[in-house]
Amino acid sequence: MSVAKLVGVCEHGTDMRIHAFEIHEPRPKLRGPHVVAMLRPWLDAGNVGTLVLDRLEEYFDAEEIGRLIRPGTFFDFTRYRPQTRTIDGKRSLTLPNSTIMAVRRQQPPDFLFLHLLEPHIFAEEYIDSIVEVIKSFNVRRYCRIGGMYNAVPHTRPLRVTGNFNGAPLTGLSGVSTQRNAYQGPTSIMNLVSDATDKLGVENVSVMVHLPQYLELEEDHAGKARLLQVLSELYNFPEDLVQLDQGDEQYREVSSAVDRNPAVKALVRRLESYYDSREDWVNTGGQAAMENQMPLAPEVEQFLQDIGDKLEGFS
Repeated sequence: MSVAKLVGVCEHGTDMRIHAFEIHEPRPKLRGPHVVAMLRPWLDAGNVGTLVLDRLEEYFDAEEIGRLIRPGTFFDFTRYRPQTRTIDGKRSLTLPNSTIMAVRRQQPPDFLFLHLLEPHIFAEEYIDSIVEVIKSFNVRRYCRIGGMYNAVPHTRPLRVTGNFNGAPLTGLSGVSTQRNAYQGPTSIMNLVSDATDKLGVENVSVMVHLPQYLELEEDHAGKARLLQVLSELYNFPEDLVQLDQGDEQYREVSSAVDRNPAVKALVRRLESYYDSREDWVNTGGQAAMENQMPLAPEVEQFLQDIGDKLEGFS
């Protein structure tokens, strides 16, 4: 289906419809825009993708310009639960949705921030809708961000993996340069990158690796590390990155670990494993997640042991 057939006026107003998305009018005039997208729940460990987009939107004063017209077409609301709130004495219900935020900066590129939920049904139509939005705004780059759990200790600098058009993302501090050699199950949402690649849109992926044994609901150290990489990539202002909250969070974790000898011993083993791979950035760490090569069986067993021994630890 052509873009002309996909773009039109929504039945319930004057806003523009791009496939399954409603785009508010007047739509912003963006200059060579880049997309920064996160995907829940896949690869949003510690909610770092969500936290990073929230920070970018707050810092750059982003505005919402669109969302899915009928999110129930793609999402199972027994898995993504609606939220009910009472505002000024009235109860309101908010449906889970995929939203589009826009930023026009003093100097291009401008940005679209995509908060995406992984679909449960009609995935191809959902992906087509995202791609049509990207085409409609003449997006130059699609950058996917997120977090994954890995065999890393919270007492060492968090590692980041990245790629650019299928090749390692180079020239950034602390980012692995190993080529992705993963083969196996994946997310249907990778079709977005495939489609944009065919359109000549640049594809970037940046993922931070978080301590598997913590599984914090909000990992602020991971958020800060990811923002550091994006700031280096885009030359964002230095005050965008806020380190204090993440540092304090991990200090509290260290205090809890010090009071638990078994956990402390496990963290030391992870530190030893991490330190033995000081060339991780140059040769690439073998992460036990989709975007990396599988870990050796003995390391996988070690991580399984961590999960068993730390059950209930917080």
